[in-house]
Amino acid sequence: MTIPVFYSITDDFTPYAAVSLSSLAKFVDPKKDYTVTFLHQGLSKAHEESLASYAKDNLHVEFYEMSDALLKPIQDRKENYLRGDFFTMSIFYRLFIPDLFPQYDKAVYIDSDTVVNDDIAKLYETELGDNLIGACVDSSIQFVPEMLRYISEVLTLDPKKYINSGMLVMNAKAFRDEKFVDKFFSLLGRYHFDCIAPDQDYLNEICSGRIKYVDGRWDAMPNENTEPLANPSLIHYNLFFKPWHFTGIQYEDYFWQDAKDTVYEAELKAELAKTTDEDRDIERHKLDHMLGKLDTTLQDPHNWARVKESEQVTL
Repeated sequence: MTIPVFYSITDDFTPYAAVSLSSLAKFVDPKKDYTVTFLHQGLSKAHEESLASYAKDNLHVEFYEMSDALLKPIQDRKENYLRGDFFTMSIFYRLFIPDLFPQYDKAVYIDSDTVVNDDIAKLYETELGDNLIGACVDSSIQFVPEMLRYISEVLTLDPKKYINSGMLVMNAKAFRDEKFVDKFFSLLGRYHFDCIAPDQDYLNEICSGRIKYVDGRWDAMPNENTEPLANPSLIHYNLFFKPWHFTGIQYEDYFWQDAKDTVYEAELKAELAKTTDEDRDIERHKLDHMLGKLDTTLQDPHNWARVKESEQVTL
C-alpha cells in the first residue's frame, strides 16, 4: 500500500514546493511507501528534475499535467479570483484528485507553501468514517471580523467549523461515489457564486456536516493574534505571511531550516532581500481586496445564503 500525497503547483512556486517536499522527505517512515504527485500545467523540465531529486526508495515523486478540457468549465471570472485580485486555476486542481486517481480510496493534499514536521502517514491514517474530508478549522480568519461575517451571513456556515483547504485528507472513494465534481460543476455553472475563497468555499459548502476536524497542529498558520503552537506537525504559510517576503513571522525558523537542504536557499534569501517595505505593504493590503467583496456578496440576490433559502439547494 502506498500513501498518496498531492500538491498543486505553478512553475513559479517550485522553490517553495521544494522546501515543503524536502521537509516531508525527512520524516517518512522507512517501513512505509509514499507517492508524491505534483498537479500542474506546464511545469518546466528543470523544475520537475529538481523536485524529483528528493525521491527515495520508498518516496516516489511523480507529475501529472492537468488538461485544459477538464478545467474548461472553470473560467477566468471575477467570482473565481483568489485574494481578490488575480485568477489562478491551480487552486481548483485538488477537487479533481479522486476522479483522476481512482486507484486511491483516500489521499492527502497539501499546499506548496508548507513545511512538514512529522510523518505525513500519521495524517493519512486519520479515520474519516463516512466524512468526505478531514481538515483543520481555518485559524487565519478567526480574528478577521469581515471574514467571520462573510462565513456567517453569506455562506450561512459556522466560522468555528469553516475549514482551510490547504491541507485535506480526502475520502476519495466517497468523492467518486457521490459525484462531488458533478455537484461542483453544477453549482459553479448555475450560480457563479462570488466567493472570497473560491475552492475553499465550495469545499466548505458541499462537505458541510461531513468534515472530520483534525488537530490544528496539522495546519498551523502564522498570525498576529495568538501564540504559536508547540511542535506543529505541518505549517501552512497562508495568505500573506510568507517567510520569503516577511521577517519576524511565526514559524519562520522552520522554513529557513528546511530551505537549507534545497538548491533554492540562495534564491529564496535573495527574494526576501529584494522585497521592499512597499512590497510588503501591498501584500498586506491584498487582504483588504479580498474583504472588499463582503458588501457586494451580502447584497447579491444570488449569494449562497439566498440561493440556499429560496431554492433549497441540496449540496
